[in-house]
Amino acid sequence: MLAQRCYYALKPFIPWRVRIALRRLYVRRLRRHSTAQWPILERAGRTPPGWRGWPDGKKFALVLTHDVEGPAGLRQCRELAALEMEAGFRSSFNFVPEGTYRAPPELRSWLGAQGFEVGVHDLNHDGWLFGSPGRFRSKARRINHYLREWKAHGFRSGFMLRNLDWIHQLEIDYDTSTFDTDPFEFQPDGAGTIFPFWIAPPGDGLNGHSHPRNGYVELPYTLPQDSTLFLVLQETSPRIWIEKLDWIAERGGMALVNVHPDYLDFSHDSHSSRHYPVSWYAQFLRHVSERYSAEFWNPLAHELASWHRREHGLVEHRSSETPRSVHV
Repeated sequence: MLAQRCYYALKPFIPWRVRIALRRLYVRRLRRHSTAQWPILERAGRTPPGWRGWPDGKKFALVLTHDVEGPAGLRQCRELAALEMEAGFRSSFNFVPEGTYRAPPELRSWLGAQGFEVGVHDLNHDGWLFGSPGRFRSKARRINHYLREWKAHGFRSGFMLRNLDWIHQLEIDYDTSTFDTDPFEFQPDGAGTIFPFWIAPPGDGLNGHSHPRNGYVELPYTLPQDSTLFLVLQETSPRIWIEKLDWIAERGGMALVNVHPDYLDFSHDSHSSRHYPVSWYAQFLRHVSERYSAEFWNPLAHELASWHRREHGLVEHRSSETPRSVHV
């Protein structure tokens, strides 16, 4: 925690090139010692007790999410959504409410009209959300304001920092601030599963009578983040995404990926310290559609969370919507 606080206090004063160079050096060394747990942690593929499979007998679920971190990413949201629509997919876009940009109501409405989802990504995205219980309580009130205003169902914290007990203060149906395995994050302890799971309200026990907004579904990301894969580790193809997706499909799990529109290069399709070719993401989507055709379920994150609650007899989610099956 002390190291995190020092880093985020100094971060605004450290040039991007210096930050990325230091992180690359650290992660490269760590990667050599993490082959047994990344990108695949074998035990994460174990089927949870009582698991009965996906809707309509689908082989696995594919959940596409996007964290919009700055103005550059905001400008590319429509283009990214258009790419996914053309390929037959839908996704969730998470916006920072009080960061370096404002998410226009027109954009949020347009995404909803096209079948996409809007979620809340942290509050300020400055690394301080979980600085203290008091700080979190204060910020949680602001986050809840945006959840209600945007009619959003889900949340993801900045930098995957988290305290799952504190997140009960948010009026959410699901959270996606965890991962199955990712030793390169500041909080490297993973959820150890490629399946969604329930975070029960404090003291809930097994009676199931707690207030619906106190418990939530946790959706860990199970494919490496694009920023880690292409900017930090400097991979030059979506090979690792594809290999892990195939592993998840074999085990009937949930493939959830976080792609940042900020880092996609739509104009020159080039690879640099800040961007990677959008064709790599398009190649990944093509692999899913061509290899698995109608075998996968592509729900929005809140649709999967709603289905999980009903399927497992948990408290009802606040929407009466039913899951939408989207496949190509």
